[in-house]
Amino acid sequence: MSDSRQAMGLFARYLTLWVFLAIVAGIGLGNLTPNLFHALGDMELAHINLPVALLIWAMILPMLLKIDYSALHEVWHHRRGIGVTLAINWLIKPFSMALLGFIFLRLLFAGWLDPAQIDDYIAGLILLAAAPCTAMVFVWSRLVNGHPQFTLSQVALNDVVMIFAFAPIVGLLLGVASITVPWDTLFLSVLLYIVIPVMVAYIGRKALLSKGKLDDVLHMMDPISMAALLVTVVLLFGFQGEQIIRQPLVILLLAIPITVQVYFNSMLAYWLNRKLGVDHAVAGPSALIGASNFFELAVAAAIALFGFESGAALATVVGVLVEVPVMLSVVAIVNRTKGWYESGTTAMEVRHG
Repeated sequence: MSDSRQAMGLFARYLTLWVFLAIVAGIGLGNLTPNLFHALGDMELAHINLPVALLIWAMILPMLLKIDYSALHEVWHHRRGIGVTLAINWLIKPFSMALLGFIFLRLLFAGWLDPAQIDDYIAGLILLAAAPCTAMVFVWSRLVNGHPQFTLSQVALNDVVMIFAFAPIVGLLLGVASITVPWDTLFLSVLLYIVIPVMVAYIGRKALLSKGKLDDVLHMMDPISMAALLVTVVLLFGFQGEQIIRQPLVILLLAIPITVQVYFNSMLAYWLNRKLGVDHAVAGPSALIGASNFFELAVAAAIALFGFESGAALATVVGVLVEVPVMLSVVAIVNRTKGWYESGTTAMEVRHG
């Protein structure tokens, strides 16, 4: 591995630290130069913030270029693990997050939060949970010795489902939570941040593979992707800087339902796979894909729907801060319980043998 690739691996491993430093920088700059951030926030077209749109594309295109959609033919070979992950991602996770948001933010923590922001916070949590992660799950899968073709086919299938399911699920849950749904902006966000990038990445991947340039381009774009993520965090917390200094407890309170959601969904997927006798190499990435979030899309959609300075945007960025350390702990649980997991699947095979 080259030195630059090792550096990127080290950067990804300590992503939480870099995000934390970007948060501190954003809060500081937001308080020192508020006019600059307001000017950036006003750069909109059809309710889409242009600086953030460019940053989001810089984040997600390298991730989507890594996905081989031809791997969809592998779906049938891993149908039990695929079925569990699809059920968690689309039938359980968004709805459980909406419920957790209601319980924690409207009931348990209501006395510590600004009542005018609670709806936005819940909307941010829903956006965070409504789309499964793409790129980072390849890292998690590798850390648990996951089956690479299962991970690839699951991510490819989730991307296809996301094109059709993200907007209806978000709209339904926002409506249930009595939050006004700006449908035109929501569909525009899906088009801008899911449909077009997936199509561009699919066509671009085929073209780059035919020229033998894919690895070189990804190697070049990875640092740009990471930098775009950190700049986005700086911008978001720059807009939220004054509010956060007044209410630092908000970050912690938002992190609690996100953390609970990750552990609940990952362990549920892990347990269901064990009950179905799925190999550990499939169950591990299934649990991790079932729990992780496509936070780049969530951040973009929150800004488009509710604005740079909204509680929804803040909640999605807290998801970035929480995800890496919590997912690493899930990786540790999956690895340390491999013996327990395989004893259960072996017993099931004996009973049905």
